[in-house]
Amino acid sequence: MVQQASRKHGLDPRLVGALVHVESAYQTQARSPKGALGLMQIMPATGARYGVASRQDLLDPATNIDVGARYLRDLNEMFDGRVDLVLAAYNAGEGAVKRYGNRIPPYRETQDYVRKILKLYEGE
Repeated sequence: MVQQASRKHGLDPRLVGALVHVESAYQTQARSPKGALGLMQIMPATGARYGVASRQDLLDPATNIDVGARYLRDLNEMFDGRVDLVLAAYNAGEGAVKRYGNRIPPYRETQDYVRKILKLYEGE
């Protein structure tokens, strides 16, 4: 599913796989205390933005990965391919990255998140 969604949306499957690993450790029914759902920990508002309003649908692995990959693709376009900013926006929201002048926001959680995914992605 990661490979297919990555190809469909023009993303590196290693990046999507690293994000899934950090977000949910590949647990399809993962739910965060903040309400994020599934493999890519999609917030219901993000799902709705992409036409998936049902929480149950967001727990479907194929749907979840497709929505997450579409969101990553859009963030990639928004931040000109800057993977660090794409990941920061995925975690903290694109508004936070923009508020801090297109930089990673000074939130420890977001900084750690970006670092973890980049480490997996770059194979360190």
